[in-house]
Amino acid sequence: MIVADALVAQNVFFGIIALVMIVAALRVVTTTNVVHAALYLVVVLAGVAALFVLTMAEFTAVTQVLVYIGAVIVLFLFGIMLTQAKIGRDLELDNERRWLAALVAVILAGVMGYALLDGFDDTMLDDKGALEVQTTAEVSDAIFRDYLIPFEVVSVLLLAALIGAVVVGRRE
Repeated sequence: MIVADALVAQNVFFGIIALVMIVAALRVVTTTNVVHAALYLVVVLAGVAALFVLTMAEFTAVTQVLVYIGAVIVLFLFGIMLTQAKIGRDLELDNERRWLAALVAVILAGVMGYALLDGFDDTMLDDKGALEVQTTAEVSDAIFRDYLIPFEVVSVLLLAALIGAVVVGRRE
C-alpha cells in the first residue's frame, strides 16, 4: 500500500512539473522579450532537473543545474547583454509565418510520436518494474570515455560563442 501511495504522489508531482515545463517552453518561443525568454528557459531546465530527482538520478539533476542553468543560461544572458539586444518588447521579432511554424511543430510531434510508439510499443518492464541503477562512477565513466569528444566539442563551441559575443559587442 505504501508503494502504491508513493507512485501516486510521484505521478502527481510529475504532472505538475510537466505542466509547468510545457507552459514555460511555450513562453520561451512566444515572448517578445529576449531576457524573459532566457528566464523561461531557466524554468524549463529546472523542471528537467526536478524530473531527474523524481527518477532518483540526483547526480544527473545536479549536473543539469550546474551545467545548463549555471553555465549555459549565464552564457545566453552575457550574449544578450554584450550584443546590446533590446531589453524590452521587440515587435520586430514577430512575423506572419506562425502558421508554418505550427505546421512544422505538429508534423515533428507526429513523427516523434510514431517513432516512439513504433520503437517501444511491445517493450515491457520486468516484474519488479525497476531498472538497473547506475552509480556516479559509471555515469562519469560513460561521459568521459564514450562521449569525451562531443563533450569537448560543445565546450569549444560555447567558448567560441562567448568570444563572438564579446567581439560583436566591442565593435561599437
